[in-house]
Amino acid sequence: NKEPKTACMVASRASVSGPRNVNAWTEWGTLREVVVGHATHAQFPPAQPAMLPTINIEGGSGGAGNEHAGAGAVLAREIGWPLGPKKKSVIERANAELDGLAAVLEARGVVVHRPEVLDWSMPLETPFFRVANMYCAACPRDVLATVGNIVLEATMSRRDRYFEVHAVRRLVRELWRRDSGMLWKAAPRPSMADSMYNEGWWQLSTKERYARMHDYSFCITNDEPIFDAADMVRIGTDVFVQLSMTCNAAGIEWLRRELAPHGVRVHTVRFPYDLAPSHLDCTFVPLRPGLVLTNPERPILEEDAAMFRAKGWRFVDAPQPNNPSRPWASQSSKWLSMNVLSLSPTTVVAEAEEVDLHAVLEDEGFEVVKVPFRAVYEFGGGLHCATWDICRDDGPVDWFHEDSPTFKEN
Repeated sequence: NKEPKTACMVASRASVSGPRNVNAWTEWGTLREVVVGHATHAQFPPAQPAMLPTINIEGGSGGAGNEHAGAGAVLAREIGWPLGPKKKSVIERANAELDGLAAVLEARGVVVHRPEVLDWSMPLETPFFRVANMYCAACPRDVLATVGNIVLEATMSRRDRYFEVHAVRRLVRELWRRDSGMLWKAAPRPSMADSMYNEGWWQLSTKERYARMHDYSFCITNDEPIFDAADMVRIGTDVFVQLSMTCNAAGIEWLRRELAPHGVRVHTVRFPYDLAPSHLDCTFVPLRPGLVLTNPERPILEEDAAMFRAKGWRFVDAPQPNNPSRPWASQSSKWLSMNVLSLSPTTVVAEAEEVDLHAVLEDEGFEVVKVPFRAVYEFGGGLHCATWDICRDDGPVDWFHEDSPTFKEN
């Protein structure tokens, strides 16, 4: 049972001219063209209804999150959450690792693009909201998704990320001109007015969140379609989208209606023990046909797992992180450890320190490319978050059709 190939032909890195196509139907097809983010001019995210940033009191201030252990506790006690630009040395460490990832991909024949450098320090004001500054372009995965031949711009859920797509918008235009078969869809721009958010959610105790966990009601209301692109994963003609703090039911319904005419089915997936879910790629990561890397602390709702189990898909739990520490300004969880980037059905890029995860993947037959990436964690993501795949060698396979084969061993 092999996937059809597409003609994603490699051209010059410096140009988007050439015969390649926009094409990505899975998370694991052989990667041919990608965007890797950068942290230049990054700002601290301001407090807002979609996000109340807090200092990680267990975090350090070094590139690996622990160079100056205890820095987070001191900052929380003496200063509080900062505003404005991030420290130059912190940005430089992150950019060195992002550049390193780009170099690894290029060495393997992948065409790599980078976002434009924009000034994120400017305040942003609309008729409905104002924020003191914007954010950064480190995580293009949150902003854009490729579904088959469709480039899809997400709504985003945070005010400081309202214009983040413009760091790659020029590239999208060039791709659209280059590939006459590419479709370009932008989700409705949300108001991000106060009414779009449930601000009372932030005041709930952990006990209250457990009591409400089956309601799947978070800090965004269902008034307007909302989703970050990283709330989605692709498995051929099926796209799975989680209800989360960054994606509501209206957003999933918008995706369902938009993609159905293109032969793509959209499914809601839920993870009831994740009390503050945001983005799917630290929870449920398809690695190849029949195999998904899962989060042992965030099991999928059994009802939503049924279609996978019916076709013999196997779930393998990621191990606990070898280094769970994160920088004091990181707003992400320790499970960035499982935020891997697939280069093919047999090759995965993983963070260099996560040796237990390397062993799990190698036991499953994968070549594991180890890349240091902990300095990027402060900027909102890991290896998968920091990339947007434009072209993979894969096709519109229906892995869940009643006539498709059931996996017995993979």
